[in-house]
Amino acid sequence: MLRLWKWYQNCLAIHPVKTQVLSSGLIWGFGDIAAQTITHSTLKKHHHFQEKDKELKINWRRVATTSLFGFGFVGPVGHFWYEGLDRYIRFRLRLQPNSFRFVATKVAIDGFIFGPLDLLVFFTYMGFSAGKSVPQIKEDVKRDFVPALILEGGLWPIVQVANFRYVPVRYQLLYVNSFCLLDSCFLSWIEQQEDAPWKQWLNSFIHSKEKRDQG
Repeated sequence: MLRLWKWYQNCLAIHPVKTQVLSSGLIWGFGDIAAQTITHSTLKKHHHFQEKDKELKINWRRVATTSLFGFGFVGPVGHFWYEGLDRYIRFRLRLQPNSFRFVATKVAIDGFIFGPLDLLVFFTYMGFSAGKSVPQIKEDVKRDFVPALILEGGLWPIVQVANFRYVPVRYQLLYVNSFCLLDSCFLSWIEQQEDAPWKQWLNSFIHSKEKRDQG
């Protein structure tokens, strides 16, 4: 394990972008396999399968599609995002590194900009990859975006506080990638849930609240 870590450090030092791209793609692929496994187990537990469908069959095309999202978006964009965010706050806002304002500002910017962008790109990309039309993708985004944003919004800021406070910038995407296995699993599971009752309830609750506020 120590040898593997040193090898990763060496790759990160020599080829930072390539290393982040490859690791992100692999992690998101594994995350999708985990999501398919969880979804299958849940449906099997509640007897929503016919006898012929009870055996788990991984959709490798979907795994490849999700991996490409890690390769093409999470890896390169994430690398430049964390590097650029740190430089912006250090040199433009001139905040003291590791201070409360420094960490809080990073968490806020990351949560309000990169978090929603990541979700929007993911669900849009998965829709186009599945051959859906633009109107269908819009409906899917309406269905999946808010539940995912709410559920991730409760956990991800805690993860990022530790990241921005204790992890050097060079390793911040590596730290995030360690949680991306869970995150990619979660997003893939959200996308596979389609019109699950809990999604319908959450969206209807939000819409009814908006109507009350407008009234």
